[in-house]
Amino acid sequence: MKIQLTSVFVDDQAKALRFYTDVLGFVTKHDVPVGETDRWLTVVPADDPDGIELLLEPSHHPAVKPYRDALVADGIPLAVFAVDDVRAEYERLREHGVRFTQEPLDMGPVTTAVFDDTCGNLIQIASQA
Repeated sequence: MKIQLTSVFVDDQAKALRFYTDVLGFVTKHDVPVGETDRWLTVVPADDPDGIELLLEPSHHPAVKPYRDALVADGIPLAVFAVDDVRAEYERLREHGVRFTQEPLDMGPVTTAVFDDTCGNLIQIASQA
């Protein structure tokens, strides 16, 4: 068994797609209309087109807002993305205007940082020392 797809809830799929592709560097894997306004919209790492897909899931369900609000209020990231060098990625993303809620922090064998994905979520980046 392995993970094939995971999701993040987003307030605006078009805005999320721009952020996750133009800023973070993912590429679109699937973009299929679902109903009148939503899409089955997934992205993957640019260097792994057959890798695990991230679904940019519309946040319509009533449980999503209180769940995400509670996570953000407590500073808890919804997802963790692996990067080769957190400090370098932190600088690159800051140059693109990304707002961080946690600057790079050495935590023993791992360095982490947390940013706001502009779509209602906190996302952590991590690299091993």
